[in-house]
Amino acid sequence: MLVKLKDTGELFALKSMKKAELVEKDQLEHTKVEKMILEKIDHPFLVGLEYCFQTKEKIFFVMHFMRGGELFQHLRKEKRFPESRAKFYGATIALALGHLHSHHIIYRDMKPENILMDDDGYLALTDFGMAKVLADDTLANSFCGTPEYLAPEVITASGHGREADWWGLGILMYELLIGIPPFYHQNHNTMFQLIQTAEVKFHPQIKVSNEAKDFIVRVSSKLLLKIV
Repeated sequence: MLVKLKDTGELFALKSMKKAELVEKDQLEHTKVEKMILEKIDHPFLVGLEYCFQTKEKIFFVMHFMRGGELFQHLRKEKRFPESRAKFYGATIALALGHLHSHHIIYRDMKPENILMDDDGYLALTDFGMAKVLADDTLANSFCGTPEYLAPEVITASGHGREADWWGLGILMYELLIGIPPFYHQNHNTMFQLIQTAEVKFHPQIKVSNEAKDFIVRVSSKLLLKIV
């Protein structure tokens, strides 16, 4: 919900969660982790927590209001973005991921619906319900995330870390430039097989620079990790 601070008139986004539903859906621990992560992060390209309070029935997270809405809405309207615009968006998300990883947090839910835009056109990641805190030498094994954006190691349950986030950034950049994720298929099993085995192919009628292609292929194959 969109809410206003009475004293100043400042606008915020309010996330309301019913305690009974969190317990029923076994989401209580996820919510605690999300709150902890929201309190820890402090970065212009991450939507952090401004206030948190509760009543007997509900828990409330108050976060910065991003007036520009979801990146998904803008992409759906324009189909795909010019490369200069996609490059700018990719840079903001890469910085956001870098900040999370510096705090040993993996995001695990990359998709345009989870990326918000402010008044000036800057992006910020939101919704940390699937994020996880990992020690340096440990890997996560949960099967979670949006199917089109899942990294191969998430699908195979072989253990995943921050590399899965960089994979998601590569998928995002491809979708921003082409208009559809690279391995999309209506059948999820087929799509999961493509994610694990297929090479990234670019639409012959859509102009994408060699630099952009190289970035997407490298980030998907984890070759950019040392640079990032």
